Amino acid sequence: MLSDVEAKELLSFLTLNTRPDLKGQATEYILGLSGNRDGCRYLQSKPDFLKALVTLTTDPSIAIVKDCYHSLINLSADETMHQPLVKDADFLPMLFKNLLDPEFMFADRICTILTNLSRHVKTCKEVFKAMQEQEIGLTQIVEIFCTEGYNKQVSLHYLGPLLSNLTQLPETRHFILDRERCVVQRLLPYIQYEASTIRRGGVIGTLRNCCFDHAHHEWLLSDAVDILPFLLLPLAGPEELSDEENEGLPVDLQYLPEDKKREEDPDIRKMLIETMILLTATKVGRQFLKTKNTYVIMREFHNWEKEPHVAAACEKLIQVLIGDEPEPGMENLLEVEIPEDVVVKLKDMDAKEQEQLEKDQEDLLNPDKPQQCAGIVRMM
Repeated sequence: MLSDVEAKELLSFLTLNTRPDLKGQATEYILGLSGNRDGCRYLQSKPDFLKALVTLTTDPSIAIVKDCYHSLINLSADETMHQPLVKDADFLPMLFKNLLDPEFMFADRICTILTNLSRHVKTCKEVFKAMQEQEIGLTQIVEIFCTEGYNKQVSLHYLGPLLSNLTQLPETRHFILDRERCVVQRLLPYIQYEASTIRRGGVIGTLRNCCFDHAHHEWLLSDAVDILPFLLLPLAGPEELSDEENEGLPVDLQYLPEDKKREEDPDIRKMLIETMILLTATKVGRQFLKTKNTYVIMREFHNWEKEPHVAAACEKLIQVLIGDEPEPGMENLLEVEIPEDVVVKLKDMDAKEQEQLEKDQEDLLNPDKPQQCAGIVRMM
């Protein structure tokens, strides 16, 4: 890395008044540092460099501004850089100010930085606090997200993952689940937003996190929101079902065409299933999904699914759908207190299951490798 003398010289070039060619070379060098772990660790101890990058995002040269934002994206992707960026660089107010500008050409990069910073709860709280201090409400974020062409220069798709990250916080979930605001109803159509996997995934992650608040399950499944068809439709395929099976499904799932395609992204498919698993944690949710013939859709989906980790999630949902009701007093699975020794055993089982899934994935990627006989999966 740089000596103290070299670092001081480099820093002297990272100013608005520096000659453009020298400034450009300096920002290119910082961009290179930000692209690897050692470089990030070095910059972590150099708050003056971080502040200089933030200052240069106002430079008249588009190329220099682009390098600065790319560097900040790289740095924000490293969790150890989150506190230095938020505390030392103090750039959150600037990010939100520019995000709201409908003509700001680097707003997508700002969305990416905010999404990276909000992945973990500690910094997510800092991001949310900065929003409040700048008097930027979740209402504005949702409004921008739901307004096609708000910024004609960029897509703002990464506002989806940002919303998803913010729903780690109870304040955000409370806002989105406010029945008077109709935020959930505005977000639901984006589950099938074909133009962007990022936007789809962000919305589904948002809804999944909101389903941890079990008190709202009945409302989410009611006609006021009708969330179930939105979750099921991307998982449904063109398979021919009997008249009896079709008639038991929600109307939007009945008699689907022969060219019906499923969600193409495996991580999104898994999140959709996880959302339904959360909804089945309450008695009202389990009974509703059962009466709406959810099992039929998931049965066909399981036969089609090739990704082991998605199929495993599907099997968990199916087990709930076809299983018996829990004992009295344990109807709400999100409120059941699990003994510590059982928690340890469950974590061990999850770890072994994940290990097996990774092995299955490796076997799929290496078909010539000798394989052990797989066990038979039984749907009980």
